[in-house]
Amino acid sequence: MRSTAAAVLLVLAVGVDRPVLPAAAPTARTLRVGISRAGGGYEVRTMSLEDYVAGVLAGEAARDSAPAALQALAITIRTFALANMGRHRADGFDMCDQTHCQVLRKASSATVAAADATLGRALLYKGAPASVFYTASCGGHTERPSAVWPGADDPGFLPARDDDACDGQPAWSTDLAAGDLVRALRAGGFRGGELRDVRVVARSDSGRVTRLRVDGFVPDQISGQDLRTMVGRTLGWQFIKSTAFEVRATPTGFRFSGHGSGHGVGLCVIGSARLAARGQTSTEILARYFPGLEISARATAAPGPIETGTVISLPAGDEGERDLIRDLAARSRDSLAKQLGLVPPQRIALRFHPTVESYQRATSQPWFTAGATVGAEMHFVPLTVLRDRGVLEQTMRRELVHVLTESAFADRPRWVREGAASYFAGERPTDAGGPSGRCPTDDELQNPVSPGALRMAYARATACFARQMAAGKPWSAVK
Repeated sequence: MRSTAAAVLLVLAVGVDRPVLPAAAPTARTLRVGISRAGGGYEVRTMSLEDYVAGVLAGEAARDSAPAALQALAITIRTFALANMGRHRADGFDMCDQTHCQVLRKASSATVAAADATLGRALLYKGAPASVFYTASCGGHTERPSAVWPGADDPGFLPARDDDACDGQPAWSTDLAAGDLVRALRAGGFRGGELRDVRVVARSDSGRVTRLRVDGFVPDQISGQDLRTMVGRTLGWQFIKSTAFEVRATPTGFRFSGHGSGHGVGLCVIGSARLAARGQTSTEILARYFPGLEISARATAAPGPIETGTVISLPAGDEGERDLIRDLAARSRDSLAKQLGLVPPQRIALRFHPTVESYQRATSQPWFTAGATVGAEMHFVPLTVLRDRGVLEQTMRRELVHVLTESAFADRPRWVREGAASYFAGERPTDAGGPSGRCPTDDELQNPVSPGALRMAYARATACFARQMAAGKPWSAVK
């Protein structure tokens, strides 16, 4: 297993080569998922709740979402699953893998990292998982549940209100032949011959279609959501993406023109992705879309201990420093997570070695480095060495920046990771070759010819990262 390390003096950084996972997995509840078969029916698969959350994130999240958006959606997905457990009990499983429940796909490293970062957390209403929803895009205005599902409760945490985050996207338009609409209506139980006209007769306060007249059929009215569902199940969900539409007759049928995608209730996936790109945290995103709900430390419906906190390994002679190290690590973790707009990891592990030689054996790093992460554990040279150099807090902060940003930067050049570590650890960038100076190569950072060469490579990485931040880029977009 590879590890990364940093130079001493003023350039001390560390990275990781894969998502940092808890050393001991929690005893989490499992659920039975109905995996739809191509020929019909389901194959029942049992999986842990956290694996399910990571897989649903892969199926439901907006492409290239920042970590804060993925984490907000992970908490929402987990909450939905806990509140709807046993939804398919009559079919022999808990949840299906389609839009009826939540779309499940193969998890990616980014979705696994988001599930791990929010391990067990759920949105609570009166102490229990809340009945929450999310939508691909609210189209600029969220919707109350009863406008979509007549008779549903309208709790205060699911309001209908303007949302400028998704900017009304996506806009869409589709032409449906009259015969195709007839087929969809008949599949939904409507009876009739010729479809003479389709027109909107009522809208909700958000502007979505609540009722349409379908002249020539019995009954002669249908809700906007029912029409969307019938067309989706019969012809495909890509045609009428939401109920925020206009409709007019064409020579061959009817044209639907609208915006948004999905039912519009709860968290807007596109909106949350844009909020995260603007720098909002997952907590801020959830507070925007689910006002008044609490975020639990762990889901009350998922029994079993969850290992949390700061795990520290110290040589016997340094045991008296344990509380100081724990407080410093916790403060650094929380302040960096807030600065980055991320949920702090529930568990961090730090090991301070008794000698530099012990550190080198564990990390395969040279003597002039100060910290390295191997697997899920951060390793440090002896505490006394870090203090003598005056870089204890700086080294710890750089380690934590790498842990927090690894999933976002997994495919970026190494200078992005090292530059971010320097930048958010509070180091001042130098000109390092001027405003358009060359960023260091991976080889210059991984295989330096001397401590001085590595120091210069990190200085250039910091300057490159700082230039893009100064230009207004979100940190997660630097590349």
